[in-house]
Amino acid sequence: MENNGLYQYGIIEKLYFNRQGGTPDELRAAEILKSEVEALGGTAQLEPFEITHYEVKSVKLTVLEPFEREITVTGVGRSGSTPENGIIAPFKYIENGDEIDFYDVKGKIVMLNGLGLDVYKRLVKSGAAGFILFDGSFIDEVEKTDLSKRYIRDLFIENGTIPGVTMRVRDAIEMVRDGASKVKMELCQTEFKLTSHNVVAEIKGTDFPDEIVAFTAHYDSVPFSKGAWDNASGSADLMEFYRHFKENPPRRTLKFIWCGSEELGLLGSKAYTSAHKDELEKYQFCINIDMTGTVLGNDIACYTADNSLQGAMEYLAREMRHSIRISQGVYSSDSTPFADSGVPALSFARQGQAGIHNRNDLIMPLCPQAMAKTMRYMKAFAEKIINAEMMPVPRVIPQNMKDEIDKYYRREPKK
Repeated sequence: MENNGLYQYGIIEKLYFNRQGGTPDELRAAEILKSEVEALGGTAQLEPFEITHYEVKSVKLTVLEPFEREITVTGVGRSGSTPENGIIAPFKYIENGDEIDFYDVKGKIVMLNGLGLDVYKRLVKSGAAGFILFDGSFIDEVEKTDLSKRYIRDLFIENGTIPGVTMRVRDAIEMVRDGASKVKMELCQTEFKLTSHNVVAEIKGTDFPDEIVAFTAHYDSVPFSKGAWDNASGSADLMEFYRHFKENPPRRTLKFIWCGSEELGLLGSKAYTSAHKDELEKYQFCINIDMTGTVLGNDIACYTADNSLQGAMEYLAREMRHSIRISQGVYSSDSTPFADSGVPALSFARQGQAGIHNRNDLIMPLCPQAMAKTMRYMKAFAEKIINAEMMPVPRVIPQNMKDEIDKYYRREPKK
């Protein structure tokens, strides 16, 4: 059956609601995907895994000196809580987050331009009493935008916790401009466990059943977002791949993994590679799809694999007269835990004009024709890999990519 993108577009419409990791709505989306596999004549399993989540009970930030002003904020999840009566402390704006910026901030509440791991380590080490982040643009209209619900990931928490809040850029500008010198921060939150799920289906290979190619895409979304582009589109493409290979049996075994809780730190793919660690030696390649379908945009592919893949993909693109930018690197999505486990991986995406990580990730900027165009190339590539006489991609992660993976995970290089 020739693909015209309408099937994928229909899947996006079915998933067009908020799907935050670990919530009942994420489970609802998982059940939709499972039912779709079954409607195509297959079977799918929900593989549960545990995630740490949080609830901010109350949060408040008040400027006390030289003026008094309450500012709307959200609590930074998993950053801990203040004492019941809050923290009153001097305020300081930190610009670069370098060591010189953290000189003499002990006991102060500091505002940061950003919060990378190195900055967070300095923040905790400095003895600061709390931190403030800002979000969005100074031209944002309150009624048309949402204030981010940020959270601290495990990699950061290993260094300790310190209570934090997020405010709008406009409020941050006014606060610093007007000379705020003393503030009060109040934050109360709890942590608890939730269950997220991966949706897993399989099509057995006809000729090489013990050689496995994995297809991955995450189906969860961020707060406030219906996630049409990120990543109902990739989930829909994955279902189209399943439909295609159900009708055209592959020579190698295929695993289809719709990953939960990617937005919380690739948790679904990490859980999958951990749970299936003993069988990963059979996995020859991973193809991940993360955001396609934009009317205005361009196709990209990023591979964490041997550099010989570059020439093969460029040859195919020229043969098909398909415009796509191909590069070697680490793509921040569900392909990375597979590459970290020794499985060569590739991520497809279509950059373009669409909303991401906010309420504006709508279906309007996407269209079936764009999805069909990208799928045509992805499918041609996948078939060459899956149905080749010999697996054409060396099952090796080059040292430069191992180094990049270590850098991505912010850990010491593997020996």
